[in-house]
Amino acid sequence: MIILQIMYCISALGLALIGLNTLVLSALYLRYRKDRNPRPAVECEADWPPVVVQLPIYNERHVIVRLVEAINKLDYPRDRLLVQILDDSTDDTVEFAAVAAEHACAEGLQIEHIHREDREGYKAGALNVGLNRTEAPFVAIFDADFTPGPDFLRKVIPYFLENKNLGMVQTRWAHLNTEESPLTHAQALALDAHFVVEQTARHRSGLLMNFSGTAGIWRRECIESGGGWQSGTLSEDIDLSYRAQLKGWEFLYLPDVSAPAEIPPLMMAFKRQQSRWATGTVQCLRKLGGRLIRSRLTAWQKLQGIIHLGGYFLHPLMILLLLLTLPLLLMDGLNNLPLAGLGLAMLGSPVQAIISQSTLYPDWKKRLLYFPLFMVMGAGIAVSNSAAVYRGFRNQTFAFRRTPKFHAQGQGSSWTHSSYTLPVDWTTTIEIGLAVYALVIGALAVTRLPALVPFMMLYAAGFAYTAGLSLWQARVARKNRRAGNRTLGLSPSSR
Repeated sequence: MIILQIMYCISALGLALIGLNTLVLSALYLRYRKDRNPRPAVECEADWPPVVVQLPIYNERHVIVRLVEAINKLDYPRDRLLVQILDDSTDDTVEFAAVAAEHACAEGLQIEHIHREDREGYKAGALNVGLNRTEAPFVAIFDADFTPGPDFLRKVIPYFLENKNLGMVQTRWAHLNTEESPLTHAQALALDAHFVVEQTARHRSGLLMNFSGTAGIWRRECIESGGGWQSGTLSEDIDLSYRAQLKGWEFLYLPDVSAPAEIPPLMMAFKRQQSRWATGTVQCLRKLGGRLIRSRLTAWQKLQGIIHLGGYFLHPLMILLLLLTLPLLLMDGLNNLPLAGLGLAMLGSPVQAIISQSTLYPDWKKRLLYFPLFMVMGAGIAVSNSAAVYRGFRNQTFAFRRTPKFHAQGQGSSWTHSSYTLPVDWTTTIEIGLAVYALVIGALAVTRLPALVPFMMLYAAGFAYTAGLSLWQARVARKNRRAGNRTLGLSPSSR
């Protein structure tokens, strides 16, 4: 039993460390929230430098036209603006992208449609191919579901002209479809907490921060001196971010500049996105952890960098804690563990949610009604993210699995009839099993250790919600596809 208690305490302390760090970042945000980076002015039109806008896409038939239309509206000197559609698609997205590029070109936009068939290096490989075709000193990157405003480049580029050591500027992600469902509401809370509180706190307090893969601009020299885009991890954005900052480049975060994007409306799509981020971040920890520790950064910067890259350990620690709870409860091994004070660590998430929502939205109190679902969702994805963390430690290359987009906007999207919907996988079965496991513990804890009951109910609700929504959405998509096939006169044997 002692060994189980030690493992339980280590898991609880690990979770507490990650949770307490959210409070630390919240405190740093409150300390520096009034600091601003006033936008420098560009004196005349001739001072605007050449910029290449890279649009890496892979099977994005639903959103590629919207993306190109948004980029075509950028208010930037056309003679210094080049757009590259970096298209690795294997479906009819290629035709949609070609037509969209042709229309934009007819309207005066310098735009290239570059189609690769091998996907070598995945997104990092596509970005490298684009860089090799231009000498532009600044590189803006947007994923397929983003819709930057016309003044995006004019808001961001001046910061590079003022500071020659500025290597990258990241802007805040806004949302196109928060209102679509409770799931998108909950995801918006998580994204806002990261982009309002955590990114601002890290940047303004002098900690390492990261490019978020999109809605940012790089100085080409920074990309090249940092070692370029590398495909050894699934988070090429974090990888290059840390390498460049360890080389001495400065990064800037602009929370007041935003680019709206689509929130995944499908639970399985959300799980895939989170899983890819988890695997890639752990790969970056393996790759860069030693270099970070040996760097000339302060001990505080190093510690925060390690916690940042190790944040997804939250999920395997949650699973381990849950699995240990039942045997320890049956052996009365939890009663004397000095862990009562660790509950304070759970305050970090609600504090960040309150700060971010009240900062961004007049109706923030209404939006906070979805916070319980945010907590439930965070517990529910622990299975898939734990598997992703394990993959991150394996010394092998994994395929870059895209997050499907469905042209979600406002309160509706077309996912129910799209071939991009994802089926459930083995993690759904495990989630169902762990939901039952948590309910059993909760029932036993009513008489043995009542303080455990709320935590077990959170676990049970999280796994049940994640598995249940995945199954329901897969069923709806399957039903609609069958109906569509019948309408077209198709059957499984005729396809």
